[in-house]
Amino acid sequence: MNSPVTPLPLKELREQFGQRLQENVRLANYTAARVGGPADALLVVNSADELEKCVKTLWEMKIPFLLLGGGANVLVSDRGFHGVVLLNRAHTIKIHAQNDPPTVWAESGANLGMIARQAALRGLSGLEWANSVPGTLGGAIYGNAGAFDGDMQKNLLMAEILHPQEGKQTWSVEKFGHEYRSSVLKRSGTKAVILSATLKLEKSTPEAVKEKMDEFSNRRKQTQPPGASLGSMFKNPPGDYAGRLIEAAGLKGMRIGGVQVSPVHANFFVNSEAATASDYRHLIEIVRNTVEEKFGVRLELEVELVGDWSDGETTLKGEQ
Repeated sequence: MNSPVTPLPLKELREQFGQRLQENVRLANYTAARVGGPADALLVVNSADELEKCVKTLWEMKIPFLLLGGGANVLVSDRGFHGVVLLNRAHTIKIHAQNDPPTVWAESGANLGMIARQAALRGLSGLEWANSVPGTLGGAIYGNAGAFDGDMQKNLLMAEILHPQEGKQTWSVEKFGHEYRSSVLKRSGTKAVILSATLKLEKSTPEAVKEKMDEFSNRRKQTQPPGASLGSMFKNPPGDYAGRLIEAAGLKGMRIGGVQVSPVHANFFVNSEAATASDYRHLIEIVRNTVEEKFGVRLELEVELVGDWSDGETTLKGEQ
């Protein structure tokens, strides 16, 4: 039997945040896959300082919150999220081209592709792989985002984080314990929040950086589907590719409700016609079970399930 959901103290939240507080907000408008039920409340934060203040306040009030950036790599339940969603729009970017090595500092809500393009304009190399990766800097560090043999672990120097017990801290890249599409924050479920980060770059020329970015962008367009999706659904198992296994299992193009295993790349599930989170969940189960039956490989989710999955769907999250 499921425990009853404790109602949010909306009166206290209104007193604390005033007109900034939005209530009963549909999260499908803020996720890359365009699915997700309502959040009880939502706050837009526009700077790292604002993010820090909001997080501290919510911790003090003991109110659950979800930090949402670009909305990629998260599947929000149709039942929504019982708590406050912090929409991270803290996106200041500062490039220090004269440093040795050159660096870029950015707030955690900055778009990863925008950071890469800002560096490219100054002839700074190292983030070409990130040009067309969806999502924000904070989410990329949390999940060690990567593409084309690059990833956040290789670029990150340090990040400023906010910890519920230990306050604001500066973490070196080593402390994040990055692994393939993972970090110590993601694995442990630590409630720390990434506020900003410094990435290392290399000196090059605008022409050379642009050429490499164009090459990666063209490769991505040829191999990955357009449209609303969560990004890669499953992690690649050791020595293999999730997309190859799904295709070999005969599942490429399979559809459940409004979501389809992409005919372009089988590790992308595309919202083709008003899909629901439940459609995604059912397709995930079918694909994962079929691949395991045929090849003995249990695919591990790359995306995270968030929100209210109280009808038994929590089994998916627990198996990550």
